Amino acid sequence: MYLSKGHSKLITSLQQKKYRIKHKLFVAEGVKVVEELLQSDFDLELLFATEEYETLLKENKIVTVSNNELKKISNLKTPNKVLGLFKIPNEVLAKNKGLIVALDGVNDPGNLGTIIRLCDWFGVTKLVCSKDTVDCYNQKVVQASMGSLTRVPIAYVDLAAFLNQTNLPTFIADMEGENIYTAQLPKEAILIMGNEANGVSEAIKNQVGTVMSIPRFGEIQETESLNVATATAILLSEFKRGALLKSKI
Repeated sequence: MYLSKGHSKLITSLQQKKYRIKHKLFVAEGVKVVEELLQSDFDLELLFATEEYETLLKENKIVTVSNNELKKISNLKTPNKVLGLFKIPNEVLAKNKGLIVALDGVNDPGNLGTIIRLCDWFGVTKLVCSKDTVDCYNQKVVQASMGSLTRVPIAYVDLAAFLNQTNLPTFIADMEGENIYTAQLPKEAILIMGNEANGVSEAIKNQVGTVMSIPRFGEIQETESLNVATATAILLSEFKRGALLKSKI
């Protein structure tokens, strides 16, 4: 099987969310990301690979492409041997227990991809996204997640309604909150992270039980805020550290 104009048109169209929804497909590029997806429960639609890479696979859905053809269909500055089209799975309803991360209007694909990796690293049981959070099957999100997309349950919900129905304690980070390093943190909770420019919306803030802060230690202290993914890493680390300490008591 070889690359056709129809293949090229389909791959290009999947850069837009409406076509990902229409075709129920998303694009993944690069050896590591594609191999993670092939080894997961995600279903492969088609694989576009150079001869150098296709010999390593046993898949029968391979379209052989030249390096120049791969450049034309790739969204990367430096194409990496293989591009896969995978089927978007039906959303799995994960139980509302353990440590959950909720995102309120996170727009940057790189931030979402990194947060998915963090959830994977810290064993977060579920990632909940507001309807206006960037699509997790956006190609830049898929690339930034580096395969963690296959291991983190993700749900897009009406966030206010979701929080209204939960019995878990809720937390957000804010400059005026309690110091995260001295706070008593539960093992099971919902950590809510907000939009890159505006933070957590007022409507969601009104539903939150506890506000925490990550203190600044620099002498000048003129840095306005941390990147949302960086802040998520710090907060998740503290939640897990608190749970570990409690388990040793």
